[in-house]
Amino acid sequence: MSLILTDLKDSTLFITLNRPEKYNSFTEPMALELQEALKRAKSNDVRCVVIKGNGKAFCGGQDLPEVTERAKEKNYSLADTVETSYNPIIRAIRNLEKPIVCAVQGTAAGAGANIAFACDIIIASKQAVFVQAFSKIGLIPDSGGTWFLPRLAGMARANALYLLDEKLSAGKAVEYGLITKAVDHDKLAEEVEKIAAKLADMPTRGFGLYKKAVNASYNHTLEEQLSLEADLQAKAGKTDDYKEGVQSFLEKRIPAFKGK
Repeated sequence: MSLILTDLKDSTLFITLNRPEKYNSFTEPMALELQEALKRAKSNDVRCVVIKGNGKAFCGGQDLPEVTERAKEKNYSLADTVETSYNPIIRAIRNLEKPIVCAVQGTAAGAGANIAFACDIIIASKQAVFVQAFSKIGLIPDSGGTWFLPRLAGMARANALYLLDEKLSAGKAVEYGLITKAVDHDKLAEEVEKIAAKLADMPTRGFGLYKKAVNASYNHTLEEQLSLEADLQAKAGKTDDYKEGVQSFLEKRIPAFKGK
């Protein structure tokens, strides 16, 4: 059975974590499959991506039995797992020039929570819970946790989430700025599909340039960012979607973007 399921529907690639009996906790093979699925998302026939999980949990983080078994290997380090399994996933999510929606139906723990926070739009069931879960086993947040949490929630809240191992409800996650929206559990799939359908019909190239600008902004001065905006705006102005957007505005009609 595949550990990651993919389904392309109306220009949206649905990527499903499929290890429900283990709360979708990651093994290295599962992480590598997710990396391959994200590579597939680069295809021109994909204009939006949805990442979701099967079963009760979104993702329980790392499968601990796997790393404790690997620890018996000579010269093995946890850094091997982080660099092989998780860092490529976070880089792929942030560098994919298309919007990524994350649907969180249950618990998102450890790397599972931080993978969700790396996405562009995060919609959670009101039953969902987010927890870092690293401090109780003496580890630090990985999968971008030390980067995303302070920037999205602020240092004080990030400290509490990690140091005190606070469990965060979906409602609080919205309040903290970590996720986009919390919805009734039975409305999650409908809400995510509605958002994905809207994004897939919008100017995909412009979204990609936007993500480039946002990613760069954390390392730029204002002057550097203004220059980058001008450069990326010039590129956006050469897209077919820009031409269609302007023409549809002038003709007072709904635009028909092609993602080019």
